[in-house]
Amino acid sequence: MEELSTIPTPCTTKIQALRDSIAQIIVGQTQATDLLLTSVIARGHVLIEGVPGVAKTLLARVMAQLIDARFSRVQFTPDLMPSDVLGTTVYNMKTGDFDFHPGPVFADVVLADEINRAPAKTQAALFEVMEERQVTVDGTPRAMSDVFTIIATQNPVEQEGTYKLPEAQLDRFLMKITMDYPSTDEEVEILLRHQASAAFTRVDRLEPLLTPADLTTLRDAAQQVRVEASLLRYIAEIVDTTRHSKAVYLGASPRAAVAILSSAKAYALLQERDFVTPDDIKTVAPFVMHHRLLLTAEAEMQGYTPLQVAQRLIDKVEVPQ
Repeated sequence: MEELSTIPTPCTTKIQALRDSIAQIIVGQTQATDLLLTSVIARGHVLIEGVPGVAKTLLARVMAQLIDARFSRVQFTPDLMPSDVLGTTVYNMKTGDFDFHPGPVFADVVLADEINRAPAKTQAALFEVMEERQVTVDGTPRAMSDVFTIIATQNPVEQEGTYKLPEAQLDRFLMKITMDYPSTDEEVEILLRHQASAAFTRVDRLEPLLTPADLTTLRDAAQQVRVEASLLRYIAEIVDTTRHSKAVYLGASPRAAVAILSSAKAYALLQERDFVTPDDIKTVAPFVMHHRLLLTAEAEMQGYTPLQVAQRLIDKVEVPQ
């Protein structure tokens, strides 16, 4: 078994403390928690999808609370304009100049709640900031902080007043995490906590555990995680299968391959390892790819979901020894 060599002890301590703090508020949802932590450490934006009431927004708020950084929340609505998110310039009568008033996107962690309720022009305004981490207003580029991260949520079943996110925007999310209903035992635990004290859901009582410098340290440690050449080919072969599948109309791009690599390294760090295994790749790859795939009409008529197709394609690729 390979020895840990590049992961500092403070990193593993911080990771476990994050998990413990999230578990104080969120019952179950272990996979969603680990994937969210993976995305944040991998410097990626994340889209959380689930039916109403499964704690999507709560999980995002908890994650933001645990990072000692500037936080903002944007409730996306059909009448939301690009300037409501990015900001605008306003004429200053005293100085005779135009002053820039930054929008809520100018924060370190941005919660975009129910992001699919905003129209296409507002979604398009996010393209630049999600990809390049800067906003250009009136020809002037304005850079975001190094820890800038968007955590977005959306409901898959509420169609009225919602808009389909553009493929170009979906491709800018490192992962799309799906949150399912809790198990019966987990739901009993939720009820027991509410029965004992409904105040346990007070997110503002959580003490921040990560400073921006701590987060940067974790991200740098993830970059040092080793990946064998055979696993790089394994990632490339997984992505390539999506481009030749009869069930897929539009396959994953090279950006998806890079996203799988960075996610696998961050996930390995969460497992307190300094090297990536095939299982790390198989764990993160479905959630990196499924929102990037467009299925054929035949596959959709047969009831397949992009996540199911992604998982089946991954299982077909031979795992390196």
